[in-house]
Amino acid sequence: MANEDRFVKIHGEGFVNVTEIWVDKKTGVNYLFHASGNSGGLTVLLNRDGTPVITPIGTHYEE
Repeated sequence: MANEDRFVKIHGEGFVNVTEIWVDKKTGVNYLFHASGNSGGLTVLLNRDGTPVITPIGTHYEE
């Protein structure tokens, strides 16, 4: 069984104050990660109507 990463970073910006978007390749759910200094947090990225942002499974990601 191949060891494949479940999450892929699709967006990143900043160096000290970092903001990234990660996608779970098994569910398609998008997560927002933000870190500043030595603290950070992760949350589900939501659409305007409050539902999770979903990327279609099988999408090719540029890394």
